[in-house]
Amino acid sequence: MSAQPQPKALVELAASDLIGGRVVFCPNPKMPLWSNHPRVFIDIATEGVGSCPYCGTEYRLRAGEKLAPGH
Repeated sequence: MSAQPQPKALVELAASDLIGGRVVFCPNPKMPLWSNHPRVFIDIATEGVGSCPYCGTEYRLRAGEKLAPGH
């Protein structure tokens, strides 16, 4: 019997959630303390989506969200 892989967590973001209009960090403040790993900054502005190399959490802009001009 093989275990089914756990689905990745998905975090949808508003443009205002991005740090400097470009990145988000993981682990995010809503994650339980036991699941912490080293903090990494994930570029969301380039493609509108990014994932954490440690835990696989996927971060993406909410549908219809627009980044500020120049970002």
